[in-house]
Order: sequence, then structure tokens, then C-alpha cells
Amino acid sequence: MKQILIAVISLFVLVSCGKSKKEDAVKEEIKATKKVEKMAKPSAVTVDENGVANILITTNDVMKFNVKKITIKVGQKIKLTLKHTGKLDKRIMGHNVVILQKGVKLSTFAQKAATSKENDYIPEGTTDVIAHTKIIGGGEITTIEFTAPEKGIYDFICSFPAHFAMMKGKFIVE
Repeated sequence: MKQILIAVISLFVLVSCGKSKKEDAVKEEIKATKKVEKMAKPSAVTVDENGVANILITTNDVMKFNVKKITIKVGQKIKLTLKHTGKLDKRIMGHNVVILQKGVKLSTFAQKAATSKENDYIPEGTTDVIAHTKIIGGGEITTIEFTAPEKGIYDFICSFPAHFAMMKGKFIVE
């Protein structure tokens, strides 16, 4: 009986050790896969043969930009394209991209923008904006071109009423 008990305990220890190694191997494989996926995530910026930074931002009917951070070079020519992949009309779920000057308080700008419907939610005569797209709805695309400002970290938002809280990111100029 004693020999059987020792054999069962030994078998249990052996199986437990093997299972732990298998679990560790699976965990390591999952980590490696996540790392590769993270590295393979497409960048929002591609630079063409002329040195122009082509930026593609997509959005949808759930008030989200596909990117939260865009990094470009000082003085670089930029071609920014906004693509709305949703289905809702711009009167209901319109989106734009507004790159703000350094130091502009998002809530203050958004409050002013909300009253500027006739101007695509950009306050008339504002000096708070570096560049902006027009408001678009589901299935629409718009493109703007501008030159990157001086080195710094700038905010970008959607200025459609109440969207800035969820639709924002950093525009980093190096």
C-alpha cells in the first residue's frame, strides 16, 4: 500500500510539473504573439517618395478615432485624410479633425466650436487652430494639406458637439 501511495504522489508531482511547463510555454507564446501584433500595427503615418507625411485617420459611428498619437517632423508637408467608415449622416454623427495650437484648453475650444455649426464647428476667426478638415458623415472622405508647425505636442480633436471628450489624441512634432 505504501508503494502505491508513493507511486501516486510521484505521478501527481510529475504531471503537475509537466502541466506547469506547458502553461508557461503557452503564456510565453501568447506574450510573443501580442508583441508581434503590437509591432505589426500599421502606423497612421506613411512618408512618400517626396517626403510628404500621409496621415490616414478613420472614424465611425461610435465616436472613435483609430489613432491616438501621430508623430511627424518639424516643417514636414502633411496630407491628412479623414475617412468616416460609419453609416450615419453628418448632421447626426459628423466628424472632423482639428489640430489645435499649443496651450488651447480643449473644453473651452469645444464650447465655442459647438456654436459654430454653419462653419463646420470651427469658430469664425479663431487663432486656436493649426489645421482642420471639414465635417463628414458616414461613407465620406476628406483630405487637407498643411505644413507641420514648430516642435511640440499638440492636441487633435473632433469639434462636433460633445465629441471631443472621446475623440482626441496627440499630434507630436519632433
